[in-house]
Amino acid sequence: MGKAGKHTWTFSNQVYIQASGTAVGPMEGEGPLGSTYDVIHEELHCGESNWELAERKLMFDAVYACLQKAGVDQSAIDLFLAGDLLNQNVTGNYVARQLGIPVLGMFGACSTSMETLASGAALVDSGFADQALVAVSSHNCTAERQFRYPTEYGGQKPKTATYTVTGSGAALLSRTPSPVQVEAATIGRVMDYNIKDPFDMGSAMAPAAWDTIKTHLEDMGRMPSDYDVIATGDLSSVGSPIFRDMMKQDGYDLSEVHKDCGMLVYHSDQPVFAGGSGCACSAVVTYGKLIQDLMEGKYNKVLVAATGALMSPMMIQQKESIPGIAHAVVLKRGEGAS
Repeated sequence: MGKAGKHTWTFSNQVYIQASGTAVGPMEGEGPLGSTYDVIHEELHCGESNWELAERKLMFDAVYACLQKAGVDQSAIDLFLAGDLLNQNVTGNYVARQLGIPVLGMFGACSTSMETLASGAALVDSGFADQALVAVSSHNCTAERQFRYPTEYGGQKPKTATYTVTGSGAALLSRTPSPVQVEAATIGRVMDYNIKDPFDMGSAMAPAAWDTIKTHLEDMGRMPSDYDVIATGDLSSVGSPIFRDMMKQDGYDLSEVHKDCGMLVYHSDQPVFAGGSGCACSAVVTYGKLIQDLMEGKYNKVLVAATGALMSPMMIQQKESIPGIAHAVVLKRGEGAS
């Protein structure tokens, strides 16, 4: 493992994604990426008695779909890196309780998908783990209950609000060559542009996406055209143009390569306000559609920058601003690609 520039890790021992798994709820299954998911639940409870158990079910489904594709038993996994949006990372921790795999709970809000992937790749590259399993989840109803109001309350929201994705994504990492390689990761800084509206997280997170992706390009000596896709996590229709404008002011035109996962998960006529958000937003797009396109040769190299708003209800009540962060990972076609 090496370092490029200020904040970018490069994986010299070549780390690969052996397999990935995704599970989603009904709204996501009806979206444009429905055919790329492994498991689609027809109702939000996912057959469970409450929302939190439903989210746990989603992570189990994603993990087991991933392991089944890889043909690997959970007993062979050295480390499980998991995160979610609920207090004390209860989804990941309770899943880990059943898996029986040594676990590192991780939290970076909605950036956790790439935080776990980058950290898992670093541990595999350094030899501390031969096989590492990474997973994140979110559920619209658990997030609403924790961060805003219970779903049953029916509170009105502005058009700048985002809709938390109900789903989970998982990936298995090792040094065994496969069609998808994890090439590098850029670790983000906390950025705060004094946005205080919890119903406009796209604006709050856009500066973090700008800072991390700009740093990545400088560290690696690359231009946006070196990537088939530069995907942000969940900036939505509000934050995406802010992010692109900030990049353009620094001489980087992303108009041909930028996609936002929050804008990809749902159809434009679905009732999701400004787009999707949540840990699962970037995870189900990356571990579903982007991995699939890399394996099929549609893309050769993509950069995924998952974005997160690092606030809590208490901080909002105390009139604090919303810090944002973004972690970016480079995925490319690997040695095992046909």
